[in-house]
Amino acid sequence: MADQPFIARGFRRRSPATGDAPRVPPGQYETKDFPVLSAGPTPRTPLSTWDFTIRDTDGRAARWSWDEFQKLPRDNPTVDIHCVTKWSKLGTRWEGVSVDTLLAAAAAQGAGTGPFALAFCDGGYTTNLSLADVTGGKAWVAFGYDGAALPPEHGGPARLLVPHLYFWKSAKWVRGLQFLLSDQPGFWEQHGHHDRGDPWREQRYQGDP
Repeated sequence: MADQPFIARGFRRRSPATGDAPRVPPGQYETKDFPVLSAGPTPRTPLSTWDFTIRDTDGRAARWSWDEFQKLPRDNPTVDIHCVTKWSKLGTRWEGVSVDTLLAAAAAQGAGTGPFALAFCDGGYTTNLSLADVTGGKAWVAFGYDGAALPPEHGGPARLLVPHLYFWKSAKWVRGLQFLLSDQPGFWEQHGHHDRGDPWREQRYQGDP
């Protein structure tokens, strides 16, 4: 699949007036910039010590070093991204490994999944997601952006990419997914952000529909 880039646009609803799919969700504005927003200092993890782990609900785990991760099949998604602070950036180009590929590789190592996942990252950041929101071609662990290595300020060496949800769900500096039997709020969710974060429903904060 690496030699056949595909386009994803965040599962947009269609416009009843023209049949065209709008690309900017309600309450958002388009920017050509790529703003840098972080909850703390930027970690800078050497590739020699970086790894990625998937751990299932029974504690079984699959792990890849950076070199092993680079040997996995990769995708080149082009997606629109939407930040909860109301900017949207259209047509962003990424390179990475789909979560579907990672889960298949983890299963081959004896590690399963669960109905929910908690992404964990360097710097202590976490965010919660449902299994449905990270499978079916909806999510990647991205290490490239716009034809180059993903820079640290944008989450390098690797970040989660879940473009159909608000961008805080695309956790920077990601190091793994812990699967869970019940939903467990992550960093921003504990501080009032919505548990799911669908930009088309404006799910910014707890209590939003």
